[in-house]
Amino acid sequence: MKAQKLLMTAALLLSMLNSSCTSQERREPVDYVDPYIGNISHLLVPTFPTVQLPNSMLRVYPERADYTSEHITGLPIIVTNHRERSAFKLLPQICSQPQTSVNYNYDNEHLTPYSFSTDFDNHRMTARYALSHQSAIYEILFHEPDGNRCIVLSSDGGEIHAGKDYVSGWQTVGGQTKVYVYMETEKQPVSIKVITPSAVSLNFAPSTETLRLRYGVSFISEEQACKNLRRELTDYEVESLAAAGRRAWNDVLSRISVEGGSESEKTVFYTSYYRTFERPICMSEDGRYWSGDDNQVHNDGGIPYYTDDWIWDTYRAAHPLRAITDAELEEHILQSFLRMAASNGTGWIPTFPEVNGDSRRMNSNHTAATFADAVAHGLHIDVEAAYEACRRGIEEKSLAPWSGNAKGDYLNTFYIDHGYIPALREGEAETDPTVHPFEKRQPVAVTLGTSYDEWCLSRLAYYLAEHAKDQATAHHYQSATLKYMQHSYNYRHLFNPETSFFHPKDRDGQFITPFDYDFPGGMGAREYYGENNGWVYRWDVQHNVADLINLMGGREQFVRNLDQTFAQPLGRPKYEFYAKLPDHTGNMGQFSMANEPSLHIPYLYNYAGQPWKTQQRIRQLLRTWFRAELMGVPGDEDGGGLTSFVVFSMMGFYPVTPGTSTYNIGSPVFPKVRLRLSGGKELEIVAHRATADNKYIQCATLNGKEWNKPWFTFEDIKDGGRLEFEMGNRPNRQWGTGDVPPSVGVTQ
Repeated sequence: MKAQKLLMTAALLLSMLNSSCTSQERREPVDYVDPYIGNISHLLVPTFPTVQLPNSMLRVYPERADYTSEHITGLPIIVTNHRERSAFKLLPQICSQPQTSVNYNYDNEHLTPYSFSTDFDNHRMTARYALSHQSAIYEILFHEPDGNRCIVLSSDGGEIHAGKDYVSGWQTVGGQTKVYVYMETEKQPVSIKVITPSAVSLNFAPSTETLRLRYGVSFISEEQACKNLRRELTDYEVESLAAAGRRAWNDVLSRISVEGGSESEKTVFYTSYYRTFERPICMSEDGRYWSGDDNQVHNDGGIPYYTDDWIWDTYRAAHPLRAITDAELEEHILQSFLRMAASNGTGWIPTFPEVNGDSRRMNSNHTAATFADAVAHGLHIDVEAAYEACRRGIEEKSLAPWSGNAKGDYLNTFYIDHGYIPALREGEAETDPTVHPFEKRQPVAVTLGTSYDEWCLSRLAYYLAEHAKDQATAHHYQSATLKYMQHSYNYRHLFNPETSFFHPKDRDGQFITPFDYDFPGGMGAREYYGENNGWVYRWDVQHNVADLINLMGGREQFVRNLDQTFAQPLGRPKYEFYAKLPDHTGNMGQFSMANEPSLHIPYLYNYAGQPWKTQQRIRQLLRTWFRAELMGVPGDEDGGGLTSFVVFSMMGFYPVTPGTSTYNIGSPVFPKVRLRLSGGKELEIVAHRATADNKYIQCATLNGKEWNKPWFTFEDIKDGGRLEFEMGNRPNRQWGTGDVPPSVGVTQ
């Protein structure tokens, strides 16, 4: 009997793992996804092996610090915010006295985007799991011949209670939002025991070998959690639910198909693409959703509501990727941002929306870029509402990092009057109570970021002026366009012509001296920059690279400065550098591949007429820092923040300036890519002879016509087509040099 049971368990596990055991000939996109890539961090936060359907509300991962942890603290029920812990715990046990807190050792863990299985508690039990959007199934196999079987459902700071054939409960997350669970088992428990107000034990006969349970989750109510469960699940079959999840992932991942390249490159590519679907999450439940902005339940009117999107990270590439692959989803996400602005009591567009509401983390107001980018790509949004919410967020909210306060503080007033955020000199006390004691002023980062945000605002105003229904309205938005375009040059106030760096100034307009661009300003360089040093923020003018080139003295000097960024040593021991700048990992010289403000930098050679250097840098960075291994992500991934850069760059192009429809060409990794655009058309990117060595573009055509520039626009490819490259192992220094990517603002 025991041998038969072991054989059955082995067969079930093999079925669960069919995705990892398929032959190369039969491998589908989801088979290349390895959720363990990056599960050991270089310094800060690792990736987590997330199990969820694309952008779904329900998501889980094993509850542990990182891949190296010896124990799990229970089986997860739902992770409510990106990178946080599960809101509830499931604790299967073989014991005489149920426990509400258990540290399990675990082994033989196998995980896919849609399922997982693991042995735990010294191999006495095996858990198998699969999920839908708001419900899931656990199957627990007990391997000990004797002992009481029980399952404890516990809540941290909430309540768990039991009915005749179910348990349900709630837990508060983030101090104000409640998440609910409703759970039932296939077999009737022998008894149900309330251990504490926040823990209930379901007890089963000692002869029980397999126990299946299913549950639903909700942010509305326990009743709604039950409805979500009943709507999505009709049985307790883990395998069929996993198969449905597999189909769902293949459906979205197959929007981009790649041919050629190594198995490792495909793994990096599709794992990166999978990460872009972690966030934001859909909160709609039967046409209703809970909003953390006003702590109310709303009707969604048939348009799904999304949240948990760290826009400082995702506006750069994750939103632009979605804009061309799933325009309807991007429209729904942007509509959700407008709903947040309407319900948060301020009218401000969110900057860091989470399940609990807008946390206002990081700096600047980059949601303006997501709307400007949507307009540039012809998405259907309420531009007038977007403009007003973005304008109010930029002009009425404090510019202090990590602040949700209204303006009226010293920093905002100074910025309005002088066009930059003033820095404090060493030892000078902070006088603005709005400034976060740890995050500091970040004056250069905020000045550069706000310059870009106001340029994005000018794009929205320009659209409204062009589409105005009367002359007065047109004149109003024309004036706004001019105003915000002028403000978009505020970065110039901090440019130091003697050093060609953006350099903090004090309130009297004097540059802070002496100054160290490598190692400035306290923890994370926050007293002057933000998480990165002066070498990274030297290039933070996404909207007007042409003007930056002029400020630096022309193309040749611009390229020398770029080259030096990738070559300049850290200047001190690594332990000293990273103790102060832990986000500044993934170094190549002073360039940091690990942090989002760096993502566009290797593409800037295109603007100076040397695109072969962009081609070399992109391949070098991808090969060095993004690998199919546990430490294969160089920094905090942030749910698509870094990996969307990988998806774009491996295809061969990248959106340097969200808010325009321009894409910079890099170096395509795969010999062939088929990209299914939102409208159903297909863009085929062919890179003949592309290999690790053959990374340089020799010549190109677009739809059969010669293409001799290192960029294209969305208008060039929106109806699909064929972009074709001839690749070689030596740079062609003539290709793409005569027609550089446009800068909308250019110079004044």
